[in-house]
Parts: sequence; C-alpha cells; structure tokens
Amino acid sequence: MKVSVIKIGNSKGVRLPKSILEKYQIGEKLELVEEPTQIVFRPIANPRKGWKEAFESVDLIQRNEELMGDVFDDENFEEWN
Repeated sequence: MKVSVIKIGNSKGVRLPKSILEKYQIGEKLELVEEPTQIVFRPIANPRKGWKEAFESVDLIQRNEELMGDVFDDENFEEWN
C-alpha cells in the first residue's frame, strides 16, 4: 500500500487509512523503530489489557475466600513467650 507524506506544520507525516487503524487497534501513539533499511511503526500494546477481567474471573472478592490461613501448621507460639 502506498501512502503520501504530507506537510504538518514544519514537519511531515503519514496519514494511515481507517482500515489499518482499526485492524491493528492503533490509538493516539505508535512505537517507531528505525532499522538499517526500513522504518517500522508498531501499535503500543496496553500491558495491563485484560487484567480487570482476569481478576473478576477469579471471583475472590465476592466469595471472600482466604488464600492462606492465619496460622501455619508448624508454627510454635511457645518461642514468643
């Protein structure tokens, strides 16, 4: 696909088609990588994407389930006296 380089103030830019923006879920920013023979644009991934859903699927808050008891089986309270 060929795209035009356009003037934007004192700089120049590339206009990306809507289909490309949607396909690669490109938001307001891109990562630009300079390689010896090419320039690569990469979408910036949201590193925490899906965390909320993952935590909700565990459902610990609603069940109020303990993950670890208050006392270990091998704990000796005599040592503290």
